[in-house]
Amino acid sequence: MKTLALATSLALALLPTACSTMGTSAESAKAVPAATGRWTFDGNIKNNSLAISPDDRLAVVSYSERPDVVVYDLTTGQVRAVLNGFVTPRNIVFAPSGQRFYVSDSSLGTVSVVDTATLKTVASVPAGAGAFGTTLSQDGGTLYINNQAASTVTAYDLAAQRPRAVVPGFAQPRQGVRLSPDGKALYVTNFLGDKISIVDTATHKITGEIKGFDKLRAISVTADGKTIFAANSGSNSVAVVDVALRAITGTVPVGKDPYGAALTPDGQFVYVGNLADNTVSVISVASRQVVATIPGFKEPRQAIVFTRDGKWAYVLNEDLSVAKVDRSSQRVASTLAAPARPI
Repeated sequence: MKTLALATSLALALLPTACSTMGTSAESAKAVPAATGRWTFDGNIKNNSLAISPDDRLAVVSYSERPDVVVYDLTTGQVRAVLNGFVTPRNIVFAPSGQRFYVSDSSLGTVSVVDTATLKTVASVPAGAGAFGTTLSQDGGTLYINNQAASTVTAYDLAAQRPRAVVPGFAQPRQGVRLSPDGKALYVTNFLGDKISIVDTATHKITGEIKGFDKLRAISVTADGKTIFAANSGSNSVAVVDVALRAITGTVPVGKDPYGAALTPDGQFVYVGNLADNTVSVISVASRQVVATIPGFKEPRQAIVFTRDGKWAYVLNEDLSVAKVDRSSQRVASTLAAPARPI
């Protein structure tokens, strides 16, 4: 890989910080065997991810308990491929062009760049052990990478193949990371401290915090940039955040152990995956009330994505099967069957 030398230097630079972070909490990252017996850097932390290509033809999914990444053909409803070579895949995002997608792996300490046409890894972005949540700038030029072990966020220039900045000052940033619609602010969730850190993307400095969450999970930002919806798995609620005030202004009760907080393309509803009761709550943005509760899932988490026209929602289950939800009837219309779990 072109990035081998950079990967080595960045990994060495991050190692002391990572080791220091590991010693601060029993919840922090550490090398442990996963359920299958394979070695992992941080296998005590579980999450899943789902991304849909911009043309709505492919879905790519992962679960950190499995070393494989599954690619579904949404036009046929069948598995197109199973990608191997991962250890603890954490997050998946597509480039705006749809020609590539990116898979972070916290044990490998990299983000794999996968060609969508061939499904081959064409590059590897170094991020250090603990690489977790990711998000892309609107132009697809900058990849932001949370590192939950080093408590940093890296802004990586994909064209230049080098980091623009490594931002310190977080407290175990995991999956939650979102850009404001104008791209000027990056919102990063912190597992420790239950807060959202606000980063100025021009200066790469933390400019503020939003506190008061209860086991903060996924976040979404409205199209006008004024409101953040944040899942509180500790209080079975979704917090409503006023961005200008940098404060929680209300909460919406949902199901048990909510992880997801995904805004529909039209911005009118928030879909919330409730891990403990296997449901998805649908919140009306206008009324701030739950208007539907959809059953039929298996441990849904943050991984909820919509088609471009907003007619369908895809929800990832714990076994890597994908439920297809008809939003007009608010029911699971079908489920894409997952391949067998590797031994």
